Amino acid sequence: MKNIRTLLFLLIMAFLPATLLASTAEGEGKKLNIPEIVLEHLADSYEWHIVTYDSKHISIPLPVIIRSEKTGEWHLCTAHSLPQGFFFNKEYHGKIYEKMDDGSAVRPLDLSLTKVAVQIWIVVFLMIAIFLSCAHWYKSRDEKSPAPKGFVGAMEMLVMNIYEELIRPSVGEKHYKRYAPYLLTVFFFIFITNIVGLIPLFPSGANVTGNINITLFLAVCTMLAINLFGNKEYWKEIFWPEVPLFLKAYPVPIMPVIELFGVFTKPFALMIRLFANMMAGHAVMLSFTCVIFLGWSMGVGYGLGLNLFSILMLLFMNLLELLVAFVQAYVFTMLSAVFIGLAHKEHHA
Repeated sequence: MKNIRTLLFLLIMAFLPATLLASTAEGEGKKLNIPEIVLEHLADSYEWHIVTYDSKHISIPLPVIIRSEKTGEWHLCTAHSLPQGFFFNKEYHGKIYEKMDDGSAVRPLDLSLTKVAVQIWIVVFLMIAIFLSCAHWYKSRDEKSPAPKGFVGAMEMLVMNIYEELIRPSVGEKHYKRYAPYLLTVFFFIFITNIVGLIPLFPSGANVTGNINITLFLAVCTMLAINLFGNKEYWKEIFWPEVPLFLKAYPVPIMPVIELFGVFTKPFALMIRLFANMMAGHAVMLSFTCVIFLGWSMGVGYGLGLNLFSILMLLFMNLLELLVAFVQAYVFTMLSAVFIGLAHKEHHA
């Protein structure tokens, strides 16, 4: 019975995005455009769309905070009540632009709480609740208390695994305690964000780590941790590596240029890897969902065949994305720890 309930739950989770997409396509009365639907659901927005029913969009408006480039005034509104002179530019992913007196359009200072921003705050509150509940258990224990069980035990196992098996050997014995708080925070932020993004129910489902702005910020944080606190041996290896003189000084400093270029390629690789993997996973699941309606539009025979295929692939992709959610958080943390460890090289005589 328990296995049946689990299977039904997985089926609901797999079909819910399909239901939402179907209502959208039918409600708008348009021909199914798979690329447009996929890109629309992957993009950030100024409102949290729930469902479209009978040509009516049911959504939760989010606060729009913009500063006019023309007058310098701040405006607090919603996506449905933009001040005069402001509009959504579809050519630039639906971002807000302001029309100037000369007819040009400029991007105003936009501090709006978009769907991705709200999802990040939800994840932050989840992390605070999880960590404080675990901290409360450890604070109330004594020497005679048994080992933690249940949720606290699972958290201890995960934290100690990342701390002892990943951070400590990658960063090094001398410096791993210094960087452990940052690396553990990055791991749990990415992991929880990925898990929450797979739940197609409000207030979840936002494609946070599939947004390149978020992965850029995480990569820049790692870049600063590497280069601001790297020792002199690290910088010596960049500007004066132990290679023949003609490779580092005459006639062209080839190796220093390559090493300096590597300072930026490391965080770039972190950014692209996380962004591409998470965006691709969401895009594939949405595409398989659209295949269901594409099949029915081609006839009953195609509909039945593609329905079965899409259901099986959606179940497989949802389970695979659960694994990917952990793997991508682990890989980002591992590479960050390795790069930080390389910035604390010891001099070898």
